[in-house]
Amino acid sequence: MSVGLAGHAARGALSTGVGLVARMLLQLASVVVLSRLLSPRDYGIVAMVVAIIGIGDTLRDFGLSSAAIQSRDLSKGQRSNLFWTNSAIGLALGLLALAGSGLVARFYDEPALTAVTQALAVTFLLNGMMTQYRAGLVRDMRFRVVARVDVVAPALALVAAVGLALAGAGYWALVAQQIVQAVVALVAVVWAGRWLPGRYDRGEPMRDLYRFGGHLLGSQLIGYLANNVDSLTIGHRFGAHALGVYNRAFQLLMNPLNQVRAPSTTVALPVLSRAAGTPQFDEIVRTGQLVLAYPVTIALAVVAGTAEPLVGVLLGPAWQEVPPVLRLLAVAGIFQTLSYVGYWVYLARGLTRELLHYSLASAAIRITCVLVGSVWGVVGVAAGYAVAPMLAWPLSLWWLGRSAGLPVRVLYLGAARVLLVGSVTGAAATVASSAAASVGPWGELVAGALAALVACAATLVLPVVRRDLHDLRRAARAALRRGQS
Repeated sequence: MSVGLAGHAARGALSTGVGLVARMLLQLASVVVLSRLLSPRDYGIVAMVVAIIGIGDTLRDFGLSSAAIQSRDLSKGQRSNLFWTNSAIGLALGLLALAGSGLVARFYDEPALTAVTQALAVTFLLNGMMTQYRAGLVRDMRFRVVARVDVVAPALALVAAVGLALAGAGYWALVAQQIVQAVVALVAVVWAGRWLPGRYDRGEPMRDLYRFGGHLLGSQLIGYLANNVDSLTIGHRFGAHALGVYNRAFQLLMNPLNQVRAPSTTVALPVLSRAAGTPQFDEIVRTGQLVLAYPVTIALAVVAGTAEPLVGVLLGPAWQEVPPVLRLLAVAGIFQTLSYVGYWVYLARGLTRELLHYSLASAAIRITCVLVGSVWGVVGVAAGYAVAPMLAWPLSLWWLGRSAGLPVRVLYLGAARVLLVGSVTGAAATVASSAAASVGPWGELVAGALAALVACAATLVLPVVRRDLHDLRRAARAALRRGQS
């Protein structure tokens, strides 16, 4: 049992890590190339629509992908029922988006949004049909297949978007990018799944699955509103250009960050679900926090310290309003990552009701911070978005200990060490980058990165940091060993 779970975790981490690097490179290429072909307004137009209809993707899933993955026993009939449920919800939401496209345009006072909303409505059905195929691959721990799909689909979508952007399609290039990605992903998971759903069977026991999904859906809806209150506020109050600027900072930082966190759940959820009730569970959680938090925090600290030259190199001179927003979002990303381990635990132990309660509290904090910050414009919104997870993070671990009975002291201490290393790294990057201002953005970026590397290495004088490094090395060796077996 112990060796088997460790092997699955290690192989999953290795396959997911390789796919992660590829996806991050694709995301970076998308940001760099398309930002030079499209305007802030183009990005703002699509971001306005996504901020509203994106909630449909959460509704479309209904928490049932996690319900299928987490379930210890899932019959073929239950799996078919889940497929038809997700597909029906996707179809209904697509029709609702078509009918409500005019309301979206009126909310923002932007007529172009009607056609964009109608075009993106098809993604609801495509993603609804894909949900249980992807969940089945994850449940069977076919992480390598999932990683391949997650690379091929966005790669082909990016090719289509660049071609349309070069042809002068404007924001329609971004619309096509989302549709192509959904189509390719659906075809790929169906082909890999080698499974066709049967008819809906009312005799199958579905109550526990729907209850799990319903509680999780509530948490996800609350989280969606909290995560998008910034875009909704900026788009409604300040218009497409301002939202385009904010969206570029968000895409440059948060999309790659989500590319890290979402696959980590893909690996952690099935492994922790099987380890529930065993001595392994707490150790997997502790190690998982370090494996996720250290590289993410160090990388985001460098981004915060070199925000201005980074934007200059990647996006060009048309995006000089982005750096202060990017810096604040990097801080937000660090604290969001530190609390992310709790999400794994809630799902693995089936504590979706407790997760819903916590989500209500954290959403209230974020919405309040963002709305208050909007008084100072786009940068104020970003500041509110950064302050919110700083306040919610300690609450998240306290809630986890109270709800799941997990010994969270070790998680607090681990996070404290991660924040110490990140603070030292970010400060060094900031000072060195500023000192090299006279040599241009490339020189600033290199100076900041080198200083960050030296400062990060210097923290190894601390025995507690060296112990953490030993744990990270052990996890990496296990992944490589299991990946080769």
